[in-house]
Amino acid sequence: MYKIIIAICSIVFTMSVAVAGSIDLPNVKPGDRWVCKSVTESGRNGWIEKHKEFTVIRNTPTSVLLSIKEVGSKLPPDEQLVGSDWSVFKNINGEEVIVSRPFKFPLDQGKTWEIDYTEDHPSKERKNQRIHLVYRVVGWEDLEVPAGKFKAMKIEAEGNWKAEIEPSVGATASTKAGPSGSTTIVQTNKALPKSVTGRIYKAFWYEPSVKRFVKIIEEDFNVQGARNGRFTMELESFKVSE
Repeated sequence: MYKIIIAICSIVFTMSVAVAGSIDLPNVKPGDRWVCKSVTESGRNGWIEKHKEFTVIRNTPTSVLLSIKEVGSKLPPDEQLVGSDWSVFKNINGEEVIVSRPFKFPLDQGKTWEIDYTEDHPSKERKNQRIHLVYRVVGWEDLEVPAGKFKAMKIEAEGNWKAEIEPSVGATASTKAGPSGSTTIVQTNKALPKSVTGRIYKAFWYEPSVKRFVKIIEEDFNVQGARNGRFTMELESFKVSE
């Protein structure tokens, strides 16, 4: 009996160490697949729901090539290259810049890292935009998503954005009627460049056996603290290699 108790205690201790320890870079393989539901909210009435399938085409020590296909669509899948740590990069001002790094392996509770970059002309209205985010590994949490119940490592990111709005020209027209007919008066208004700021919040839940996140929340706020938009993604099903 004494030996049985010792064995049980040893197993419990080993499991506790595994849960509390570091999380290493996932060993993804071709064919690993995840189906996720995403919801994009914009303003009070904007709501778009999509279901997408992500499949690993190939992987190297530094990158993963993904096939991304909307569930039920007859269109061919898109392909996207991401970092082996699930980071996302893009070309900014002629250089490759990491614009999202939700996981910096190994993951240890309390670990922090930053993303900071400035992009010229990110949209038609914006002359430039700077994004600054600080990521922090919060710890293990229990959560439930369509794919089931998981104990996942939560990572939060908080930061801000600052953008310079391009100058614009607007015109207003008014019509005045007189004895000799009507006259249309056009008034031109020029808006000067201005700077706007806001805040960003993100949360990611990573589950080692899934090799990827099981849930994402991303929120954007204006300078008054009002939410501009929210993006949520949850895992619906998955099939990965051992």
